[in-house]
Amino acid sequence: MRPFAILIFTAIFMIGCGGPEPRRPVKVKSSTYFGGDIERNKKLLEAEEEMIQEYIANDSLHLYEQSASGSWYYYQKKNENSDYTARPDDLVTMTYNIMGFDNDTIYSHDEIGVIKYKVDKQELFPGLRNSVKLLKENETATFLYPSSLAFGYQGDNDRVGVNIPVRSTITLFKIEEPQDTIQN
Repeated sequence: MRPFAILIFTAIFMIGCGGPEPRRPVKVKSSTYFGGDIERNKKLLEAEEEMIQEYIANDSLHLYEQSASGSWYYYQKKNENSDYTARPDDLVTMTYNIMGFDNDTIYSHDEIGVIKYKVDKQELFPGLRNSVKLLKENETATFLYPSSLAFGYQGDNDRVGVNIPVRSTITLFKIEEPQDTIQN
């Protein structure tokens, strides 16, 4: 009988001792913080798009188009003789400026200078990266960007402030295809 009692005692002891129970957090964080950011960003974008539409309405000299990425633009000089636009890995020679919506120059063409940009392989602000792919050689266009496509909530840590929509006039001089694409 004694081995039977030890077996029962051991079984009760094993059942009674569960595994360690994890500690619960003292504070429980909710996801309302991100929801607030999302709503604030939607309202900001809506306000900036209204500002852009007002700017376009006041500019009766130009016919604006909307890009798929969310910027608006018009051509100052269009190249009707070509249909090749910049693609990833192309080397583009261009110049651009950055201006505010009040015609204040933030960075001039001269200050930035002529640059060579490898499409989608080098850092430029998002709107400019997308805009380069819309232009052909020897074209000039002016783009209007909401802050989300410009320098966003950080600005450029120099002259462009936080959440500032900007204008940029881009002149694309030359598009060079990568050598391996040309050989194939």
